This record gives sequence, structure tokens and C-alpha cells, in this order.
Amino acid sequence: IQNALKDLLGGTIQNMLESELDEQMEQEQLEDPEYTDMRNGYKSKTLRSSYGPIPIQVPQDRNSDFEPKVVPKYSRDISAIEGKIISMYAKGMSTRQISDQVKDIYGFEVSENMVTSVTNKLLPEIEAWQKRPLSAVYPIVFIDAIVFNVRDNGIIKKQAAYVVLGVSEEGHKEVLTI
Repeated sequence: IQNALKDLLGGTIQNMLESELDEQMEQEQLEDPEYTDMRNGYKSKTLRSSYGPIPIQVPQDRNSDFEPKVVPKYSRDISAIEGKIISMYAKGMSTRQISDQVKDIYGFEVSENMVTSVTNKLLPEIEAWQKRPLSAVYPIVFIDAIVFNVRDNGIIKKQAAYVVLGVSEEGHKEVLTI
């Protein structure tokens, strides 16, 4: 289950970084029409989480002025945001919920464009994952819960994201649902 969640976190953070760079470049272009910048590949980075190391590719720009907020430069520990990302998946992730979660993580509002951009990148992946074909039979099924603290109307309370993992007849482990 932890390996599956680690992959889920890695992909989500990767998409959030991509959206963040797109948003920053669009914002700079709006503020200064003569501003020119382009994507310039990726830089490998390994994040630390309670699920183990998570490799990601941080997008780069030619002007080197991209300052990611999801995972700031020189930062590698994502333990503060991993529970919130799992919460986003567990809740089904509406635009409003993403905005609330990002505000909880960073302490400030994000633009609607940023929320829409992140949502547009992540929703197709979530929908494809939710609609993927499953085997008719799973001889072994594990059910586990991840408990994390969530701030709701100024009150911190515990919430659980239940993870159901099935072992197929071929012996492959699959996360069936969160």
C-alpha cells in the first residue's frame, strides 16, 4: 500500500510543479508583454516522505527564475503536505477543496487559474485511475487506513483515508480504491 501511495504522491507533486511553472510563465507574460521565457528540461530530485524516497522531475525554465511553492528549492521533505494530497484524492478533489488544501499547506490563497490548471492536469489521471478495469476476483484483499490531521473551520481534527489493496490471481498488488 505504501508503494502505491508513494507513486500516487510522486505523480501528483509532479503535475502540481508543471502547473505551477505554466502559471508563473503566464503571469509574467501578462505583467510584461516583452517577457520571454521557455521551458528548459527537468532536474531530478528525490523527496523524503513517510512512505520512503519519491523521485520527481522538477521542471526548469531558461531564465532560471522559477521558484516552486509546492516543493521549494533546496527543500526535500514533503511530510507536511503528503497527508493533504492523500486527502485530496480521498475526497474526490473538487476545485474548492484543492484551494482549501493549498491554503492549509501554504497559508495563502492561490489564484483560480492555478487551481484550474492543477485540476485540469490531475482530474484526467484520477478519472482514468477510477475507471480502470479491475479483475473479477482478488483472492487476497487488504484494507488499511491512513490517519492525518485536517483543519476544518479553524478546528484540527483527525480524518482517515481508507486504502483497499487487492492481490490478483497472478500475484500482482493493485490499489482498488482510496
